[in-house]
Amino acid sequence: MYTVDELNEQLIELSFSEDIGDGDHTTLCCIPADAMGKSRLLIKQEGILAGVRIAKEVFHKFDPTMEMEVFIEDGAHVKPGDVAFVVSGKIQSLLQTERLMLNIMQRMSGIATMTNRYQQALIDAGTKTHVLDTRKTTPGMRMLEKEAVKIGGGMNHRIGLFDMILLKDNHVDFCGGIHNAISRAKQYCKDNNKDLKIEIEVRNFEELAEALAEGPDRIMFDNFTPEDTAKAVKIVNGQCETESSGGITFDTMIPYAKAGVDFISFGALTHSVKGLDMSFKAC
Repeated sequence: MYTVDELNEQLIELSFSEDIGDGDHTTLCCIPADAMGKSRLLIKQEGILAGVRIAKEVFHKFDPTMEMEVFIEDGAHVKPGDVAFVVSGKIQSLLQTERLMLNIMQRMSGIATMTNRYQQALIDAGTKTHVLDTRKTTPGMRMLEKEAVKIGGGMNHRIGLFDMILLKDNHVDFCGGIHNAISRAKQYCKDNNKDLKIEIEVRNFEELAEALAEGPDRIMFDNFTPEDTAKAVKIVNGQCETESSGGITFDTMIPYAKAGVDFISFGALTHSVKGLDMSFKAC
């Protein structure tokens, strides 16, 4: 299994390959190889900055001689006119790294900004509910997008299919029920020496009762109403973690949080986000 750094490195390499191909002929035709310059990252929209750490990797991977002076770090609140960092080096390198760096930072900052908005609203409403992401991520960018969620104050549900067992409705139906699904999951972990949390999705109170009897680590209430969620939380009574999921939006999440769930998961954090506006200009 690859490490996070290895996956990020592969993404950067692939991104340069698809963007530059056999050469950035626009830059090569008009900029001398030895010409030096500086560019600054200018913030054009209010939000939460994310991706500074990855930007350093992008610049260093392409040209180790590039120098980056950082003024604003990941997680900071930014506003139009702020300068996050200045990069010095060969102008050819500045031009060829510009788009990849911006693609990453705009998306990560957009995710961090949306996550922060959701989490802060839950805090302001007086709840202790945590915002979770999902696996609805951009192929190849999952590690960066999940890092952005954490920078924005949210939590990662799971990275992929390997670091947690989440028994959803299809798993339950194919297994023949809640009992079979959870008992097989526990036996699998035992047989393979896996220390994995087990979460089970339930669709009604009958399944909730069956799930509680099996002792999972977390129960997900799928498409419950806020009223039913409150009842379900009382039934669970702290026996395991609780999560709400299924079509919950920023506008509808507060009643679910006030029902007492530990987590609410939002696919929108990564699949429907708008990038934060910024530019990389000569200075």
